[in-house]
Amino acid sequence: MALKNYKPRSCGMRFRVSQVRTHLSKEKPVAHLTLAKNRCNGRNNQGRITVRHRGGGARRRFRIVDFLRDKHGIPAKVAALCYDPNRTANLALLNYADGEKRYILAPEGLQPGMTVVSGPEAEPVVGNALPLEKIPLGMAIHNIELVPGKGAQMARSAGCSCTLMARANGMATLRLPSGEIRLVPCACMATVGAVGEGDWSGVKLGKAGRKRHMGIRPTVRGVAMNPVDHPMGGGEGRTSGGSHPRSPWGKLAKGGKTRNRRKNSNRFIVKRRK
Repeated sequence: MALKNYKPRSCGMRFRVSQVRTHLSKEKPVAHLTLAKNRCNGRNNQGRITVRHRGGGARRRFRIVDFLRDKHGIPAKVAALCYDPNRTANLALLNYADGEKRYILAPEGLQPGMTVVSGPEAEPVVGNALPLEKIPLGMAIHNIELVPGKGAQMARSAGCSCTLMARANGMATLRLPSGEIRLVPCACMATVGAVGEGDWSGVKLGKAGRKRHMGIRPTVRGVAMNPVDHPMGGGEGRTSGGSHPRSPWGKLAKGGKTRNRRKNSNRFIVKRRK
């Protein structure tokens, strides 16, 4: 992927940096591989707002992505690389030899016309999915399961990849993009390579309207509010709050640990990210 700068013909284009998507297919998504995306606008099943500043945005359909890669031994040809508005990575449309079509996350280096396959007998090349026990040590992998047969849960964002460091006693040791070192069962599936669109972090929206198109509404700083509205509000003149940053309900916002100490999977973490 490459990034594109624009001539400042308007205020919104002066600082805009976008992705070059000329390599992506311009065809509409496969109809039976999409679903209507119901909006909740940050509300839970009781209708209460649990995530603030959500609402509006462009209409989009959800793409059904194959995170299981359970068609073992059946080769699939990459028909096209496709855009997905619901994630940072692109998708690859696979045409299997038995006629079925599926979407997968497009790894770096995968091109239309290439052939990929999944299963224990697959070769450890880019795009192929194998159990961790069959992947050579030191390789970059993505789309990793945490529980065998549950589907991939780790390393699915653009540019992400984990490193397979060691194997012992049926567990594989992985170094995650955050720096955390974690144990994962060797029977879990993973895809060889790194997720594509590695330069995605260099994108700059350029204007507030792009954020509204994404369904994110404006956020007001707490220090700009009145004391009745926020713990950090008020003060004569402009202030930085005068106290530790906190949420509108008084909970400290920085430095606290958010992971549950009694979480069952804590025993699989060898080294924390910090």
